[in-house]
Amino acid sequence: MLHSIAVAAGLLAATAAGAADVALAGLLPGRAVVVVNGGNPRTLSVGGKTPEGVKLLAVEDGAALFEIDGKKERLVLGAHAVSSGGAGGGSSVTLTADSRGQFFTLGSVNGAPVRFVVDTGATYVALGASDAVRAGIDYRNKGQPGQAMTANGVIRSWRVPGNSVRLGDITLHEVDVAVQENNMPVVLLGMSFLNRVEMKRAGDTMTLKKRY
Repeated sequence: MLHSIAVAAGLLAATAAGAADVALAGLLPGRAVVVVNGGNPRTLSVGGKTPEGVKLLAVEDGAALFEIDGKKERLVLGAHAVSSGGAGGGSSVTLTADSRGQFFTLGSVNGAPVRFVVDTGATYVALGASDAVRAGIDYRNKGQPGQAMTANGVIRSWRVPGNSVRLGDITLHEVDVAVQENNMPVVLLGMSFLNRVEMKRAGDTMTLKKRY
């Protein structure tokens, strides 16, 4: 069965020294479209290997099996894996999808409790105005003004650096957030957080592991 290519650019993370970041961007019969270390998409046939040493072992229904730095990794469409190059492990958290396949979880921004939803399409961790106030974010005075596209059209937003974001055992500092002028029902856990963790999806679970 032919699987349409599903581009997963939002899941391409910056790569730590000595690590290989492999994203599964699409599937075809006997082939997989991969992105390694944020480069251009390339198509591998089963048995093929990239110059970085990423080998495609098998193509399954909605997933592909790779060998990365000598370890087997099974990736579903839109997921990615980061090899640590032998470095020590970091803090991690495992999330479970709801009935619609979305990952909601509780966490905090600058110590203020919030409800997150994982959103790989969001450039930043995105908060509504009321959540930003609770988190002590002086976005009007310290933020860089801009615009955000929402379901209700274009609205004003402010990018504010230097925040701490906590999710389970993972705490990241100096995280850029985007504050929207309206209130939001949840906080979008976007790529300013996600590009600093290793993401692995297996069925209805997702594991995030701190990289730096």
